[in-house]
Amino acid sequence: MRQERTEPSGKPISGGLNYSPPPGLQQRSLGNMLLATEKLLLTRMLRAIGDPPVQIVLWNGLEISNHEGKKVARLIIRDHGALLKLVTDPELYFGELYSSQRIEVQGNFLDFLEAAYRALPLTRRGNFGKKLLSPLHDARRNTLPGSRRNIHHHYDIGNDFYRLWLDERMVYTCAYFPSPHASLEDAQLAKLDHVCRKLRLQPGEQVVEAGCGWGALALHMAKHYGVTVAAYNISTEQITFARQRAHAEGLDGQVEFIEDDYRNVRGEFDAFVSVGMLEHVGTDNYLELGAVIDRSLKDNGRGLIHTIGLNYPRPMDAWTERNIFPGACPPSLAQMMQIFEPFDFSVLDVENLRLHYARTLEHWLQRYENNIEHVTEMFDAKFARAWRLYLAGSLTAFKAGGMQLFQVSFARADQNQIPWTRQYLYEPATPGGSNGKL
Repeated sequence: MRQERTEPSGKPISGGLNYSPPPGLQQRSLGNMLLATEKLLLTRMLRAIGDPPVQIVLWNGLEISNHEGKKVARLIIRDHGALLKLVTDPELYFGELYSSQRIEVQGNFLDFLEAAYRALPLTRRGNFGKKLLSPLHDARRNTLPGSRRNIHHHYDIGNDFYRLWLDERMVYTCAYFPSPHASLEDAQLAKLDHVCRKLRLQPGEQVVEAGCGWGALALHMAKHYGVTVAAYNISTEQITFARQRAHAEGLDGQVEFIEDDYRNVRGEFDAFVSVGMLEHVGTDNYLELGAVIDRSLKDNGRGLIHTIGLNYPRPMDAWTERNIFPGACPPSLAQMMQIFEPFDFSVLDVENLRLHYARTLEHWLQRYENNIEHVTEMFDAKFARAWRLYLAGSLTAFKAGGMQLFQVSFARADQNQIPWTRQYLYEPATPGGSNGKL
C-alpha cells in the first residue's frame, strides 16, 4: 500500500500562503493575533471531531495537536483558505481539499483515516454537511430520471477504469472469502455461488435480478445453475459489457440483459435477487420496491437482497454523496424491513459480511494504487486522489464497524420449503442438487 508522503521541513510549505511576521511591534502583534486565531480554530475543530491522535501543521509552520499520546500521522494544511474550509465542515471539505492537494497526509494514509474515524463522536458521523447540501440532495433523489443521472455519474465513467482494479469478472460488490488468504478472483466466485446457494436455485427456474452490474451473477446463475435470468440495469456501459459477455459465452438464450429501471420489472419469477443496488434506491422508495418484488414473485417465490448497510439510520457522508455516489443511501436493518413487512414477506436469514467487504476493499485499493498513474492519465490527478480517498475511506468504515454488509434472504410467508439448518450453504456441490452444478 503506497503511503502519502510529504517532505518534513521547518520552512513554510510551498503552494499556499507563507506567513513571515514583518518587522515592527504593531505588525508582530497582528501576526501573533493571527497565529492565536488559527490555533483556536484548529483546537476547536480537533475537539469537535474527538481529538484524534494526529498533528496538524500549517503553511506557516504552526503545529497543533490536542492528543497527548503517540501521533499516527501529520496533516499538512497548505493555505489559509483550506484551513477555513476544513474548520467550517471537515466531513465535506476534507475530501475536496485532499483531492486538490491543498492538504496532505504525512504518514500512513489508512492509519490516519482510521484514527480520525474512530475518534469522531457517533452523533457527528454523516451529519456535518447535510444541511449545507440539502438542496443538492433533493435534486439527486432516486426518481426515475434522477436514478439514471446518479447511476451514470458513478458507473458510466468507463469500463477501462474499473478493469484496472476489479477482478476478471468485473464484480463491483463485496466478495466472500472462504479463507482470509483467498485471492480476489476466488472470493468473488465464492460470493456468486454463496448467493446462488442461498436462493436454492433449481434448473429450469426463472430469476429476475435488479441491478446486475457487469453481469457476472446473472451469467453465473445461468451457466452453473441452469436457470433463465432477466437482469435489469440502467447503466449503459455495464449493460453493453454484459451483453457482449453473454454472447461470447453462448448464454444469450438464457440471460436477457434489460436496460431499464427496477420499477419497470415485468413477469413472474421463482426468485428475486439484488446485489449492490439497494444503496441506490433510497428509503423513500422501499415501499415501491417491495411492491415490485411482490408482483414479480410466484407463490413459491423467494429472494435475496445484498446491500451495504448501517447500524442506525443516517445520511451518506456529504463529500461522497456530492463527488462519488450521488443519491446513495445505505439502510439500517430496520429500514430494510419497510421492503418486507407491508407485503408479508418472511425474513429467513440475515448475514453480515462486513469484514469480507473490508478485505475486498484491501484488494481493490492495492490494485488501484498499482495503477494510479494510469488513472491519472485517463482523468487527472484530482480524480485519482478522490477515488483513492473513496476506496480508502470505505475500507476504514467497514473495518471500524461504521458500515455493514447485509445479505437478507426472504420468502413468501406460507412458503415452507426452507432448509432445516444452514448446512446446505457449505456442503460440497453435487450435480443437479439445489446447491448447483459446479
